[in-house]
Amino acid sequence: MTGNEWPPGEFFADLRTARYQISSEKDVSYNCIAWAAGDTTRWWWPDPQQLYYWPVQSPHEVTPQSFVLAFESLGYTRCEDGSSEYGFEKVAIFLDWLGTPTHMARQLPNGQWTSKLGGLEDIEHETLKQLEGVKPAYGKAAYFLKRRIPTEL
Repeated sequence: MTGNEWPPGEFFADLRTARYQISSEKDVSYNCIAWAAGDTTRWWWPDPQQLYYWPVQSPHEVTPQSFVLAFESLGYTRCEDGSSEYGFEKVAIFLDWLGTPTHMARQLPNGQWTSKLGGLEDIEHETLKQLEGVKPAYGKAAYFLKRRIPTEL
């Protein structure tokens, strides 16, 4: 599928010509942060009023440190980049030009990425760069975390 068949191509220039696939219907009950954490039941956001879910180990502040702490509570550790690493799953935290977290994506076992686009669909995309840019204000993938994929006995 190409971005010409779906409106996000209007916002993400690199989706216009790249391959991606819609992997779910629209759903406003969860967002990209929840999706990166594997939770499709609630909206995750570190708002100071605590209207949304946020892990208790992490401050209710929209800072990179708060997002890192939230995912460290899920067993993730910081890593250098989003390159595929056998035996690990990775997440990427996007920051806008002010250094504020805006989006998260999760790496799939095949090395591609999956993202929830706000209240829209989840998509599978080949690279993180496909969602970088200033028009929808996702900015750039700046922080990466990984955790070991549990092996079955």
